[in-house]
Amino acid sequence: MEREILAVRYGTRTTTRSETFFNHHFYGEPDGPLTMDYYFWVVRDGAEVQLVDCGFGAAAGRRRRRTMMVDPIEALRGLGIAPGDVSRVVVSHAHYDHIGNLEQFPAAEVVLARREYEFWTGQYAGRPQFAVGTEPDELAQLVKAAADGRLRLVDDTATVAPGIEVVVVGGHTPGQMVAQVHAGEQAVVLATDAVHLYEEVERDMPFAALTDLEGMYRGFDVLREMTEDVGRVLVPGHDAAVPDRFPDRPAGLPAELDGLVVRLAGTDIRSGRN
Repeated sequence: MEREILAVRYGTRTTTRSETFFNHHFYGEPDGPLTMDYYFWVVRDGAEVQLVDCGFGAAAGRRRRRTMMVDPIEALRGLGIAPGDVSRVVVSHAHYDHIGNLEQFPAAEVVLARREYEFWTGQYAGRPQFAVGTEPDELAQLVKAAADGRLRLVDDTATVAPGIEVVVVGGHTPGQMVAQVHAGEQAVVLATDAVHLYEEVERDMPFAALTDLEGMYRGFDVLREMTEDVGRVLVPGHDAAVPDRFPDRPAGLPAELDGLVVRLAGTDIRSGRN
């Protein structure tokens, strides 16, 4: 089976190290600017398309002062993918920048951790410290998917499709998931927000937004174990260094996607180039 795994960089922001790392002052390091990019991920098997997350919506991005470099739906169209082509959306967690366009895929199966769904539909989801990362209308899309019979809930681990496994690690949110996607002999571990930046896992520095510090550290350990074998590579959720570490670029993309799409593994589906 030919498979292509792509990272699409659709947004960006400039923040600071002290706003990014939990208790940054503990490390005795100077503060400074830090760039965070926003991605979603495409798994393409010929005509079948699956997504890991689907980015933030334009209105929520503007309200939160995020820069949208390309609308995620238009990015898909630039890749030759219509929303109706997407058969499955694996939702790593329910924050606004990961489910902001879910309504665009009304026929797709939605995969989510059970404890993530139960938390965000439960009594504490509206408390300000939790709610700051979510949009009520977007959470309602998860409820709609459940009502439509399209929501698949994962308890701990699951194989959601051939060569695509998910693991619930928690930490950043109650049911934060990571995905391991195989492409031939290669495997890409999409950490999403279990690790926003390479520096977190490389230096054991948790991200500032978390619900369970122990769970976040445990997630780091799980990801290290998942990527200790040759042939498995780690891809964090927001690191601006991803395009540098994965220099392969799909051919023939429209100008609006120039520099925004990298191939993480697999074969260029349209050209057959490795």
